[in-house]
Order: sequence, then structure tokens, then C-alpha cells
Amino acid sequence: MKAWHLSTKAVHAGRTTNEDDFTPTVPPIHPAVTYTYPSMDALDDVFAGERDGYVYARYGNPTVTAFEDAVASLEDGKDGREDGPSALAFGSGMAAVYAALLAVGATQGSTILAARDLYGATHTLLTDLMTSQGVSVHFVDAADTTAVEAACAQLQPAALLVETISNPLLKLADLPALAEAAHNSGARFLVDSTFATPVLVRPLALGADVVIHSATKYLAGHGDVLGGVIVTNRELRDRAHGILKLTGGNLSPHDAWLALRGVRTLALRMREHCANALQLARWLSDHPRVSRVHYPGLPGHPQHDLANQLFADRGYGGMVSFEIAGASQPDVFRFFEALELAVPGTTLGDVHTLLLYPAHASHRTLTPEARAEIGISDGLVRVSVGIESIHDITADLDQALAATRP
Repeated sequence: MKAWHLSTKAVHAGRTTNEDDFTPTVPPIHPAVTYTYPSMDALDDVFAGERDGYVYARYGNPTVTAFEDAVASLEDGKDGREDGPSALAFGSGMAAVYAALLAVGATQGSTILAARDLYGATHTLLTDLMTSQGVSVHFVDAADTTAVEAACAQLQPAALLVETISNPLLKLADLPALAEAAHNSGARFLVDSTFATPVLVRPLALGADVVIHSATKYLAGHGDVLGGVIVTNRELRDRAHGILKLTGGNLSPHDAWLALRGVRTLALRMREHCANALQLARWLSDHPRVSRVHYPGLPGHPQHDLANQLFADRGYGGMVSFEIAGASQPDVFRFFEALELAVPGTTLGDVHTLLLYPAHASHRTLTPEARAEIGISDGLVRVSVGIESIHDITADLDQALAATRP
């Protein structure tokens, strides 16, 4: 694809071309499980990897490939290279995280170094599943570059895993500095960039080896898809593909088609998400029932300067988290039950505003002590800011916060 602007690539990426005298303007859905060829030699060439093609849905699907190509083109930091990145789609974001870790060598006897402030399911994947497979897992404050450098030098991990914008405290990872720290110790650098999307930053251009997205969130963007995707070089993509063929965590062609349709408006949606989130963060900062607001777009955020370096003028993301002053779980429950417009839901990145209670949902599997160590209080609320009128969003949160008053 040419070196178009990202918003243009998002609209046109993943289009299929036909050998016939027509090309559909919308890629079709291919639900077939298996495929035939005019000769056994042709089929054998596809099995051998000597020609492109499809033989079985667990090995690949044309609709899924269209989605993969679209995401890869958005993450291509050098725009249109022949040796540009490759993408591989999965049935969920967690399947993508797991396969990516295995592909970079996180197997028995190896070590993973991960950000302390991670999505709860990723944290549990590391501490339960990966450790049960003989992997040593260590956590570090990814916002402390010096601490990461020291941990990498000491542990010599196979992988360093961070989130560009952490879930749910919205801490930032200094991607270039962390990439250097990882590579100096021989580690692969994995970045979950679900919150940021390629609209805000393209981690591969800043040194990441693998970028991971929960396609369920902003990429698809409408709450009707469960999926994940990794973007990396051809070698690691092929390793992950081998894992996918054996474990079967495939993205369905119907979900791939919906996700590809969502990508078409990604840049447009992210501009509105970011604009609304910045206004909401400012409004929450002045609210008497709010004791703290986490948002990298606020000048008071400890990493505001880093946010400007990473994201330039593209926005600060559509996620905001805040702490209700003096709130316990019953107070937060009353707040959620009073919402009229915003939707209490265990996801993010939809066009409508979604609120989640981390201690109750995303980080429920962590012990209270582990949550406290990360900084997740009983009064913390995470907001995925939608594209509704910001005036309606703030009005709804205002009346819901009133319900938490003694």
C-alpha cells in the first residue's frame, strides 16, 4: 500500500482484488472450512507453503487475511515496505497475548518480565498459566525505566511485556527506552497497544518486536466482535501461526469481516473518543466527589510530557479512570446503578460510553493486597469514553456521582 495517511489507509486497507473482470468494493465473507484446487499438485504447493492459498479454516481464511492485512498496514511505521510487518488474528485478545509469548520463546525454563500495571486477565495468565508451564514471571513498574533496565540486566528475560497505556491506571510506557532495555538483554519487546491503537502510536517504529491488540475494543469498535491480533515480523508471525494451527484459537470469518468494517472508521472514532476523554478528564478534575483523575492528557499527569512525545498532536486516548472520594464498594455500586446513559460493561472501545469497576471486574482475580500494590483502590472507576455529546456524558456522571453522597 502507498504511503497514505493513516486515516486513508484505514478506509481502504484490506480490500481484495479479483482476477476476474470485477472487484467487490466490500470484501466478502468466506465461511468455507476447506478448499479445493484444480490439481493435487496445486494443493500440495499450498500445503508446502510454495504458493499462497487456503486449505483448511484453522490454517487460514481469506476474510481473516483481509483483516490481518488491514491491521498490518496501519501498524507499518515505515509505510508500505515490501518487508513490512505481518499480522495474525486470533479468536480473542488473550489468545493473541498467549501465542505471542510462546512465539518469542516464553517456554519452560525461560523468564518473562512484565509491567506490574497490566490488564487483570493478562496478569493472571502470567502468574497462573505461564508459571504452571515452568516459566519464571517477574513484575516491574514499567513507568520506571531505570528499574526496567536493571531488571532486564539481572533476569535476562525472553520477553518484556508492557501496555502502551496501562489498564486501568493509564500509566505510559516509554517505548523507545524500554525497547532498548529489552534488546540490550536479548529480550523480545512485546507491547499491548489496545488502548492507544495505531492512530496514536505505532510501537514497531519505536522498537517493539510484537504489537498486540484486543480487536474486540477500538479496532472493531462496536461491541459485536471478540478477537485479537498481533503484528510482527514474518519470522515471529510464522512461529505464532504454527501455534495457532495447533491450538485452534482462530478468529471466525464473520468476526473478521465485522472487525474490518470497524477499522474503516477507526481514525474518525478515535478523534472523537480522545476529544471527549480530554474534556471529561478536565470536568472530573473539578468535581467535588472525585479525589483523583488518571488521564495522560492532563498537565498534572506525571507522564504528560512523555504522552506528548509518544502521541504528538494525535490525542491522549479515549480511556479515563478516576477515584470517587472516600468510596467503598457499596458506594461505587450505587454510582453504577444510578447511571442512565453510560453503560456498565466489562469491555471498552465501543461508540457508547462504558464504565467498569476494576476491583469488581477486570482485576477481580487479583487479591486485595495485589490490587493495592498496583494502586487500584476500592473507589477506582474506569471510563471508556464514547462518542456521544460530552454534555450528556458529564450530566449522566454528575447525577450518578450525587448518588454516592452520604
